[in-house]
Formats: sequence, structure tokens, C-alpha cells
Amino acid sequence: MAAEKYQQGYPLAPASVMPRSDEESAAFRTIDNDELKKKKRLKCFVYIALFAVFQTIIILVFALTVMRIKTPKVRLGDVSIGSTNGTGEFRFSARVLVRNRNFGHYKFDDAIATIKSGDVTIGQFVIPESRAKARSTKRLNIITDINSSSGNNSGVLPLSVEAKLQGKVHIMKVIKRKKSADMNCTMSINLATNVVQDLNCN
Repeated sequence: MAAEKYQQGYPLAPASVMPRSDEESAAFRTIDNDELKKKKRLKCFVYIALFAVFQTIIILVFALTVMRIKTPKVRLGDVSIGSTNGTGEFRFSARVLVRNRNFGHYKFDDAIATIKSGDVTIGQFVIPESRAKARSTKRLNIITDINSSSGNNSGVLPLSVEAKLQGKVHIMKVIKRKKSADMNCTMSINLATNVVQDLNCN
């Protein structure tokens, strides 16, 4: 009996965990939904930023490669000399090489090339109007006669060939940019053997 009275003198302790009401549960769910929406918006912003950076890189690469217009190069190749009638004239044949390094074709007008020995013009030939495709080299064969009577007595005839091409680079049928290409080649001809030596083009 004494034990029972002792126990009755102290009430039971309240439960440490109180059950949540419906209002509290709804409030927690609202907070969770807000945080989830914030995370989704943040991910969306990150994806948009990454896409913008990617697009910027693509545009920069396109501008630095495709849209960058370079000056075509012109030079001579396969130069050969043949005698004609023994009067000091020689048949000059060569191949004009127009190298287009652009991503669009290069269309150029016809031009006159001058062959000189020292300061004396000893021949000319026409580079015909043509078109060099994108990232390719256009090859044009030319033949003309030159007079070697102005050469020295050493048996070697120094020659220089100069020309200037005028044209336009066409990219995607929208962009047209004027570009001129200069040819400046030097060489020597052995008059005894009709052999071309030391061909160099800048």
C-alpha cells in the first residue's frame, strides 16, 4: 500500500514527442516544395549559362576560322624553257598556281604577268580569269616567247616574273571581300642547256 501511495504522488511525465498537427505538416510540406523549386530554378539557370558559354565558344571558333579571310598566294611551278628558231627567243612555259586558303572560293580577274631580265621586260603572258575553290589550289598553264638577247655573256639569264591578281573571296554566298594576290618569282636559265635553276617565289 505504501508503494502504491508513493507512485500515486508523482504524475506521469508528458510524452517528449508531440504529434504534429495537420497545419504543421502542411507548413513543412510547403517549405520542402519551395526548396525543391529553388533547386530546379538554380539548375535551369546553370544549364542556360552553360549553353550560352558553349554558343559563345562556337561563335568565336567560327569567327576565327571560317570568317577569317586570308590573302591567296600566287606562284609559278613546272617552269620549262625550249628554244624556238635560234634567234635568241625561247619558249617559256609554266604553271601558275593560285592557292586559296579560305573557306570560300576566290574569283579573280585576268591579269598580265611581266617577265624581266634585270630592268628590261623580255616577255609577258596573260593569267586568265578563273576561280580557285575553297581550300584548294587552281592550276593554270601558260606559254609565251621571251627574248634572251639582253642576257649577259655568262651563259646564264636571270629572270623575274611579276603579276598582281585582283579578285574577291566569296563565303557562303553572302560575304564578299576584295583580296589582291601578288606574284614575285625569280629564277635563272642556263642558256647552254635550257635548264631553269634556282626558282624562288615570294
